[in-house]
Order: sequence, then structure tokens, then C-alpha cells
Amino acid sequence: LQFTEEKLGQAEKTELDAHLENLLSKAECTKLWTEKIMKQTEVLLQPNPNARIEEFVYEKLDRKAPSRMNNPELLGQYMIDAGNEFGPGTAYGNALIKCGETQKRIGTADRELIQTSAINFLTPLRNFIEGDYKTITKERKLLQNKRLDLDAAKTRLKKAKVAEARAASEQEVRITQSEFDRQAEITRLLLEGISSTHAHHLRCLNDFVEAQMTYYAQCYQYMLDLQKQLGSFPSTFLSNNNQSSTTPAQSVSTPSVLASASASLPSVSNSIVTSGLSELKSSSGSRKARVLYDYDAANSSELSLLADEVITVYSIPGMDSDWLMGERGNQKGKVPITYLELLN
Repeated sequence: LQFTEEKLGQAEKTELDAHLENLLSKAECTKLWTEKIMKQTEVLLQPNPNARIEEFVYEKLDRKAPSRMNNPELLGQYMIDAGNEFGPGTAYGNALIKCGETQKRIGTADRELIQTSAINFLTPLRNFIEGDYKTITKERKLLQNKRLDLDAAKTRLKKAKVAEARAASEQEVRITQSEFDRQAEITRLLLEGISSTHAHHLRCLNDFVEAQMTYYAQCYQYMLDLQKQLGSFPSTFLSNNNQSSTTPAQSVSTPSVLASASASLPSVSNSIVTSGLSELKSSSGSRKARVLYDYDAANSSELSLLADEVITVYSIPGMDSDWLMGERGNQKGKVPITYLELLN
């Protein structure tokens, strides 16, 4: 009745003090944004909504979800299968297998990121929503009921005509006021814990950032290693892909991203980013090189190659920039640089 009369504007209500109101709005705000951040992090880590629902169901049933390949692992497997089908001895087949293995490593790093983030970031956030905030909601509801009891008692006191009724109503107001004050204090103490919740969630956020940093550093390293395995492609190689040789194509082995990243990552050697092949072109010395893929000579001026053999290579002034001179014993001929990995 008190609640209805308040809504109709027929009864006065006791307002909570400003400090308590501020704490309540801070708690609501924390709950709202924690939920949004938590849900969007889940989407980021697992973009497939069906997989998210499945994981949620298994979690509620307290059972482990069946292990399935993630997207990078699946792509990796397709690449490896295709490479084996085309022939590991062919240039394309060999490259597909190497790319596939790297995709699978990225898939493993992906799993580790999801697992670490779930333990260190998502779980504490969910515990707040399903634990602390539920307790706050329960005590807040209790406070609302105590306030309604108090205001109903105040209304009865106003309406009391005879002395006995007034005395009884005054006693009721004192009791309900005391119960309201006690509940307000309990609620206030709980709400003041939101500040320590923020401090805890800040530590969890740092853990999440660290997990992401580890993941991206792993991916970066895997791709660097893959690039080295595939051999360095100088800019002129791009002109083979029907591009105009006058276009200032950027070297595939040294994209600007890698150059800037290597400047900010002291642990990554700059020599990785600098193409050893371009160094060799400008020097008059010779280097050892490992052959990455089989190569059949197109004519007598070229040297046929076998994957994994080591040959000596050097540059001749005026030679086409896609080629080096190769030597194996007393055999000599032109070799395509994209089929080589220079050795130190």
C-alpha cells in the first residue's frame, strides 16, 4: 500500500542519504560495464556464437566440452594435407606444409590465450556479477522493504487521532527507523567494497594484457620463423606476379611493420629484418646457402637443385636481381634466389 501511494504521489518517502545514493549508482555502473566488457571479451576470444553456447552449456553441466580444432589449426591441417598431396618436394607443396605447421602453432597459442584469459580475467569478473553483486542486490531490496515499513509507520503516526494510537505509532516508528538505519549501514558497508572490486579487476586486467602480449609476441615470432624458412623475397620478385617492374614494390621480407616492430622490440635481432640476400648482392664475396625446394634447370646456364642440399652462391655484377650464381663441386650455374636460404 505504501509503495502504491508513493507511486500515486499520495505519500511521502524517506530519501537515502547522498553518500549511499552515490555508492549505489557506482555499484550499478560497475555491474553494467563489467558485464559488457566480460561479454565482449568472450566474443573476442571465441567469435563463434554456437561454440560459445556449447561451452556455456557444458560449463553449467559441469562437464568438459569436446576438444575441437580451432580455426588456425583447421587451416593449418588443410595446408599440410594439400602440401602432401601436391608433393613435399615441390616448391608450393613444401611452402604449404611449412605455413600449415605455423598456423597450427598459432592455433595452440590461441588456446593458451583463451585458457589464461578465462582463469585470470573472465572468471573474477563473472564471480563479481554472480557473487558480490547478487549479495548487494539482495541487501538493497531488504533496505527498500525496511524503508517502506518505516514510511508506512510514519503515515500511520500522522493519521493517529487518539493518544494511545499515537503512542503505539511513535513506538513503531522508532523500531522501523532503527531497523532501516541498521540495514542502510549493512548496505553501505557492502557498497564500499566496490572500490576494492575495482582494484582487484585492475590486477585482472593487467593479467589479461600480459596474456595478449605473450600471444601476439608468439605469433610474431612464429611468422618471422616461417618467413625465414620460406626464404626472403626481394622487391623484384614481386614483378614476377604480373606487376610492373617500375612499381616501387616493397620487399616482402622487410615490411614497414616489421621494421618498426623490430625497433621497439630489442629482443628481435635487426639482422632478421635485413635481407641477407641484398647484402650478398652488394658484396663480392660468396656464401653458403641451403636449398629450400627442388628446382629443375630450364637451360644449360642454370643449375638444378635438390631440397635441403647446401651450395655456394655469389653475385655477378649486372646479373638479373632474381638470380645468383651457384656452385656445387665443379658444377656451376644460375639459381633462383627465392629457392635459397642463406646460411651464416
